[in-house]
Formats: sequence, structure tokens, C-alpha cells
Amino acid sequence: MAHQRVHTGEWPFTCSDCGKGFTQSSNLKVHQRVHTGEKPFPCSDCGKGFTRSSHLKVHQRVHTGDRPFTCSDCGKGFKLFAHLLTHQRVHTGEWPFTCSDCGKGFTQSSQLKVHQRIHTGVRVFSRSDCGEGFTKSSAVLRHQSVHTGERPFTCSDCGKGFTCSSQLLKHQSVHTRE
Repeated sequence: MAHQRVHTGEWPFTCSDCGKGFTQSSNLKVHQRVHTGEKPFPCSDCGKGFTRSSHLKVHQRVHTGDRPFTCSDCGKGFKLFAHLLTHQRVHTGEWPFTCSDCGKGFTQSSQLKVHQRIHTGVRVFSRSDCGEGFTKSSAVLRHQSVHTGERPFTCSDCGKGFTCSSQLLKHQSVHTRE
């Protein structure tokens, strides 16, 4: 009966806090933990709590290193089956998420979302000290060197330092004459 509700669109169990509907009362009960903050499944290794036992089981793979889902093409292991499916697009050449502005394809919707910031100019990451905005968190870290003077990427041939790896790679062509 509960499964039938998926097809009929019937959601008889509704969260009084946010209005989200559920086909089973047990799913509503688990959902309500979002609002109460209840996390009855703690990790015995690090103490982090989870709202579902299945989420705890997946988390514990962080501590065990278990990667039960293996790619048959390259042997790379994954903690989640969904991550394996996404990875396999590398081998199949499937790029289901396409940018409507430039046509560039991506294997994940999250990659497309980050890419689209190039076109929209939305800068979701910023520094409080200078107000500079960035489209990626990695760019914020790179920008920090402007303020600190740090140059963590060093040329092994001449010792010259650079703020990012791409600058170092470009510089190294001086030594290789490429």
C-alpha cells in the first residue's frame, strides 16, 4: 500500500514544521529528526551522530577505508554505489549535464552549477578582510597568498616560488625550453 502512494501522489503524513509530505509514518518520524536535531546513531570511532543507521554505516567507511563498489574498467573503489555510477561516465564518455551558455558538458550536476558561475559572474566565496569575491573556494585559498606573501609552489631547478601550481608549471618551461 505504501509503495502505491508513490504512483498515486498521495502523501498522507505531513511534517508540521516544514510541510513536507511522506508516504509512510516511519519516514516522517526519521525526517522530524532534522528539526529536533536528534541523532540517535553515533559513530563509535569519532562520535559523529546520524539520523539514520544506514547513514552511520556509510560514514564508518571513512574509518575502515572500505570501498565496496569497484569500477570494472579501472578498478577504482567507491564508498557509495551512486559515486561508482557517476565515475563510470568517465569511461563511457557520457556528459549528461550541458551548459546552455557554452555547450560544455559535465558528468555531474554540481560541476555544471560551479561552471555556470563563470557566465553569471556570481561569486559565492569572499574574503572578509578585503571583500574580494570568487567563484570557487580554491580561488579564495590561492588569493590568500596576496595578503600573506606565501609562495608554496617552488621550482626545483631554481628555487623561485609561486602562488599556484599553474604558475609554476608555466615557469618550468623556461628550464625545459618548451
